[in-house]
Amino acid sequence: MAKPIKSVKMPSKKLDFKAGQYVVYPTQGVGKLVRVEEQTIAGQKIKMMVIDFERNHMTLRVPLERAEISGLRPLSSTKQMDEAIASAKGKAGVKRMIWARRAAQYEENINSGDPMKLAEVVRDLQRRSAADTMTFSARQLYLRALERMAQEFAVLHKMDLDAASDKIEDILGIPKEIDLNAVEVDEEDIEEDN
Repeated sequence: MAKPIKSVKMPSKKLDFKAGQYVVYPTQGVGKLVRVEEQTIAGQKIKMMVIDFERNHMTLRVPLERAEISGLRPLSSTKQMDEAIASAKGKAGVKRMIWARRAAQYEENINSGDPMKLAEVVRDLQRRSAADTMTFSARQLYLRALERMAQEFAVLHKMDLDAASDKIEDILGIPKEIDLNAVEVDEEDIEEDN
């Protein structure tokens, strides 16, 4: 008779959050853990982390036991953020995919909340000179990725979000004379107009 197979639990890192701590929720960015409360849902008591996203005017409740699965994480260290910004200075990635697929990949990177993936989007979509133009959709993705990076940078360096965005762009060497409102027409928009 064969021996029953024992299930092996993979060790997982225990996330330890405290009220008042800033955390990153992948699809929303940086929020502040307000409290941990107990709620009764369908007859079961569940501990919920209450996270306030002041900038989005939103409060999110995440079950404590699902925090790691949801991607909730503490802020990056200053060193990790510096590494992400340094990677955003690099050469843009290969752009052989059609725009719709690249845009979907950029969207996925933004929603990951990972500073290195955000830096990849910023790196690929940033304008290198004042003469460079950007499509409307590329500009929106760039600004969202930059804002997510800036949220974390702002908390780490105790500054406001606009100052953090400006500082990141200064570090990257984005020319100040760039008019972010100067955009090219998206190829998709042209096709729809015909």
